[in-house]
Amino acid sequence: MNGSAANVSVIVQYRDSFTKAVIKNVIILVVGIFINYINSSFIHTFCKHQMFYMNPRYILFIHLVINDLIQVNVTIMLFVISYTIYRINICMCWVFLLLAVVATENSPLNLACMALECYSAVCFPLHHLQVWTIKRTLTLILLMWTTTTVSATSDLVITLATEHLTIVHSQVFCLRHTAFPLDVITTKRDVTYALFLVIIWITIFYTYFQILLTAKTAGKDTVKARNTIILHSFQLLLCMASYLAPALRDLLQNQFPENYIDILFVYYILVQVLPRSTSPMIYGLRDPTFRKYLKRYMLARSS
Repeated sequence: MNGSAANVSVIVQYRDSFTKAVIKNVIILVVGIFINYINSSFIHTFCKHQMFYMNPRYILFIHLVINDLIQVNVTIMLFVISYTIYRINICMCWVFLLLAVVATENSPLNLACMALECYSAVCFPLHHLQVWTIKRTLTLILLMWTTTTVSATSDLVITLATEHLTIVHSQVFCLRHTAFPLDVITTKRDVTYALFLVIIWITIFYTYFQILLTAKTAGKDTVKARNTIILHSFQLLLCMASYLAPALRDLLQNQFPENYIDILFVYYILVQVLPRSTSPMIYGLRDPTFRKYLKRYMLARSS
């Protein structure tokens, strides 16, 4: 509780000037509009062609795009609120944070599922269609959301069980460690993230080396699949920043309290926005089929 109070006091003491606040918000809104435009184009292309939503690979890809779209828009709303309204009711803050946390935790899990699908297609091509059916893919996505929702809402359950019920009437500066200030929640978060990372990295490494072994006796498609797994790893490294960066952020706050607001801004850009803007570039534009239909849509829209 004392740590979260200290964070808020630092924010109050070193708030941005009006000009600096406007510049930051304009940057965030412009970046947000660009990401929304790109991701919406991908979603439109996906929905307009049956061949995409009958393929588990494209279903997982578009789920990643939609998930990132949710995450970016919720965090942008929180960013703008922090400069305009400043403090909001904690119940509203909980809703925003739970959406953002669930979407953030979904991304690396989705990348692991995409790696498994790629591994199955390369190493077991004869059984791939029987294993990766549309129904099973959608069930996997539902399981993904269930897992992350339970993980996130447990923070709310612990808070309501330990804090006085008058907390629901409080106004807070909406950050995760101010809305869920208990130390046990921070510990649970760290343990959960560590467990997620171990499982996901084992999955990534296993699929990569299995595809690597297959690539020695196969051709161009397998080499392409191997490169795709490498890109999964790169994207996962970006997603890992959301797991590891809070500790670095707190360390920098202690060392440079007068620059804490700027640290939060850079943290948001590098940890929350950058990974979500690279997903469509990495996966959608690399796929020749998706790229072809996207190009048709963009040309038709411009004309």
